[in-house]
Formats: sequence, structure tokens, C-alpha cells
Amino acid sequence: MHNPVYVWVRIALALGIDIANPVTVASHFIGASPMTKRPFLKAFLVAAALTGYASGAFAQNTPIKFQLDWRFEGPAAFFLHPVAQGYFKDAKLDVTVDAGNGSGGAVTRVASGTYDMGFADLSALMEFHANNPDAPNKPVAVMVVYNNTPASVMALKKSGIKTPADLAGKKLGAPVFDAGRRAFPIFAKANNVSNFTWTAMDPPLRETMLVRGDVDAITGFTFTSLLNIEARGVPASDVVIMQYPDYGVKLYGNVIIATPKLIKENPAAVKAFLSAFTKGAKEVIANPAKAIESVKARDGIINTELETRRLKLAIDTVINSPDARAEGFGQVKPGRMALMASQVSDAFSTKCSLSCLSNFLTS
Repeated sequence: MHNPVYVWVRIALALGIDIANPVTVASHFIGASPMTKRPFLKAFLVAAALTGYASGAFAQNTPIKFQLDWRFEGPAAFFLHPVAQGYFKDAKLDVTVDAGNGSGGAVTRVASGTYDMGFADLSALMEFHANNPDAPNKPVAVMVVYNNTPASVMALKKSGIKTPADLAGKKLGAPVFDAGRRAFPIFAKANNVSNFTWTAMDPPLRETMLVRGDVDAITGFTFTSLLNIEARGVPASDVVIMQYPDYGVKLYGNVIIATPKLIKENPAAVKAFLSAFTKGAKEVIANPAKAIESVKARDGIINTELETRRLKLAIDTVINSPDARAEGFGQVKPGRMALMASQVSDAFSTKCSLSCLSNFLTS
């Protein structure tokens, strides 16, 4: 003998009754006899549970773990704002954003598969490709965000350092993963700088060590280190800033990177991520003060005024700069990219020649 629930499900389907629709079921249930109401109700509950489970399974968003290049500072708003506004959710993505400690670290973590996507300096990505030609999961750049590198060399005026030539014989400081430090060989070659030494430290100590005189100069992103130096009591007017683009180093800056596995298996997710990111980026550029609220929500101890200044400085110098507007947000000039690849290959003395740098950027 057939189970009454099974029978009612078959009968309901045969009659074209939408058993997942409560209104439809109710209209048929009202007219049923007392002997048939109970199995009919059981059938509805079972079917509703099954269809609800199925619809929930199909509606699951794609999880994406995203690695920043740095701490939760002003520029992190470009990723935290679209998270807070639900733009990634609207694109069927569950995006989690984690703070980082340098571009080199972001590249290696995405390469390891710990993260699906990340934000890193393009020079660091190129160096990884050239030094790890046989790595199975080399990250790929999918969008340029910083049209120019924000890296610079900074020193206090009282040190006597005024030009790149003055760095000879000096002690430079930066975390080992710092993008400015990684790209310094290009700066040094372009400006004939030699005979210098490096001191490594944790990121929070970099500007402190400069102000204390433990190092003569530091490398870092201008919008990060300059404001950190000011926060330690040194006015900007007492700081010498040698921005890489002003000294012959016209490198593209930070890019969004992704694992080749994600690009191959779920290109729609990558496209959806970039679309949601771009939507949020437009709002961040238009209203930095509003966007910084997303950073404050993620890290409640940040100085809102300071981080708003940092975000505006980043926007003006590398995101909505004259060069960026001329080339177009997120766009790349092949000639400039080829020159950058050549500079990275030469300056970093990589294991592999320029030929290894053919697959670091999506078309």
C-alpha cells in the first residue's frame, strides 16, 4: 500500500497543483474531506521543505576571500564600501576582506590559494611571476586601480637628504613586503643610487623609526607614510618627498588580482566582483567622507579625519589623477606596460627573463 503522503504528492502534481505555493494548496485543502486533509497537509509540508531547501541551495552566493595589501586605512574604503552597501551581495557574492601587511604578502597568499582575490602592487606581482615561473597558481591581474605607483622615498629635511643622490651611504627602512621597497631597485637604477643599506621593521614602526632617527629615509606609499609622519608630530613642510613617478619611475600601481583557478572555473564571479567594485569606487571618489564610514565600521579605532585625508590623497594622486583620467579608470596602455615589465625584469634581477611576464595580466 502506498504512503498517503506519496499518493497526495503524485495526485497534486498530476492535477497541476503548485505544492510549493501556500495559496494554491490552501484552495485545494479547504475542499478536501477530513480523511484526506491530514496526508494532503503532510504532503504540502514535505514538498515545501524540499523546494525551500532546493531554492536555498541554488541561491547560495559565491564565497570570495579578498586579501588587502595593507591595514584598514582610508584606501580600504574602495573594497569595504561596496561590502557595506551590499553591492557584492547583490552580485551573488559573499566577499570577506582581510587586512594585509604588504603587496608581496598579498601576492603569495593568493598564490597559495588561501585567498581567491587580492589587492597588490603590480611590480610585486611581476616579480613573483618572474621568480616563480613553474608555480602552479600564479595570480593574475584583472584590473588596474592605481594608475601610478604611490610609492615614494621620504626623509626629514634636517637629515640633509634633498635628492636621490643624497641617499648614497644612507640607511633606508621599510617592511620587507613594502611595495616601495620592492620597487626601489627601479628607482635606484633610474637615478644612479648605490651604496645604501636596508633596515626592516614591522609596519607600525616605520615612521616612528624615521622620526627617531633610527633610519635616514623610508619607502612607502605617500598617502600612508606622510600622514603617519604628521601624526608623530612632524609637519609635512619638514618632510622631503621623492615620489617615484616624478623621478623616472612611471609604474602602474596596485591592481586587483585573482587566482587562475577562479578565473577559469568561475569567470562570471570575477566579472561580477569587478562590476560591484566599480560601482562602489564611483561613490567613494564622489564622497570620500561618506565612504570612510565603512572603514570605521570595520576598525572602530581609526581616526576618521586622518583616514578621510588619506583617502582623498590617494584619490587625487593615483586613482582620479590626470594620468588616470587620460588613460581611463582601470585601463592599461600596452607600451607603458611593456616598459614596466622590462624595468621590473632588469631591476629585480629575476630568475626568468621578460618572457615569463606574459601571463600576469588578463586580456
